[in-house]
Amino acid sequence: MKLDGNRFVIIGRAGMDFYPDPPGTKTEEATQFFACLGGSSANIGVAIRKLGGQVDLVTCVSDDAIGRFALNQLDHYGIGRAHVRSVGGEARNSLAVVETRIEDHQSVIYRNGAADFEMTDSDVSGVDYTAYDALITTGTVFAAEPSRSATFLAFDLAKAAGLPLILDIDYRPYSWASADEAAQVYSRAGAMCDVIIGNDVEFGFMAGDYDRGLDKARELVANGASLAVYKMGEKGAITITPQGEVTTGIYRTDALKPTGAGDSFLGGFVAGLADGLPVRDAVLQGSAAAAIVVSRVGCAPAMPTRAELDSFLRANAAPTAA
Repeated sequence: MKLDGNRFVIIGRAGMDFYPDPPGTKTEEATQFFACLGGSSANIGVAIRKLGGQVDLVTCVSDDAIGRFALNQLDHYGIGRAHVRSVGGEARNSLAVVETRIEDHQSVIYRNGAADFEMTDSDVSGVDYTAYDALITTGTVFAAEPSRSATFLAFDLAKAAGLPLILDIDYRPYSWASADEAAQVYSRAGAMCDVIIGNDVEFGFMAGDYDRGLDKARELVANGASLAVYKMGEKGAITITPQGEVTTGIYRTDALKPTGAGDSFLGGFVAGLADGLPVRDAVLQGSAAAAIVVSRVGCAPAMPTRAELDSFLRANAAPTAA
């Protein structure tokens, strides 16, 4: 699969991440923190932007200091925010407190009254989808209304404009009213998308049976998707296309933390597709980006530049699947 260009519209949240400082500090023992841009969609946007792509975000942020922090960070990374709306009242931006440590790692997420769930049909209707080469979203946008209906409308509008739809499953149970509701909504979303990316647990959840995740990924491609990436952690990934399957491994690294890998993988992967890389090479580029990010502090600031990613790939032989 090849994308026609590197202009992306991304739907989903932008927030704030707090990291206890210095790295290795437990949250309960911290006396200072490092703040940076957070939120999976914003992080994906940073990953693509650092690799030369153009990105506009569609979401809502709280009309307060935390929301303005997110807006300033989007400006810092060069992510377009003409379609980012500030909402008042009791809506609050996402906040994540994430430790830079592997053992006994704690990530505490605050999502009460999440501002990004306030996105409406009007927010997505104002986008000129013909100005982009693909639409990207993460599954969290479907967890509540009105964001859910607005995203499905965006899907319809983007498809009418000829854009491929790229979905990172990103299933987070705490955001959903029930697992049954989530499964139904994910099934509807997955059936509409051209590229679906998730791990073995997430595809298993979509299948309704954690032992049938790979079957679900294959089923999505058989029913019309162009590509599905079935990630298996340290065992690598299986990428499924109508032409066949490609199995790849991971790049070994000295990880500081387990978080950020998924966002960096997706950014590196779609940037590779936009640059015309073969599917296997695009997957490896995503895997390399993930290896770099887990070895650094933060997520958005840890995303590699083109020069850093190319240097890493030259220095590391292509991995083989475990």
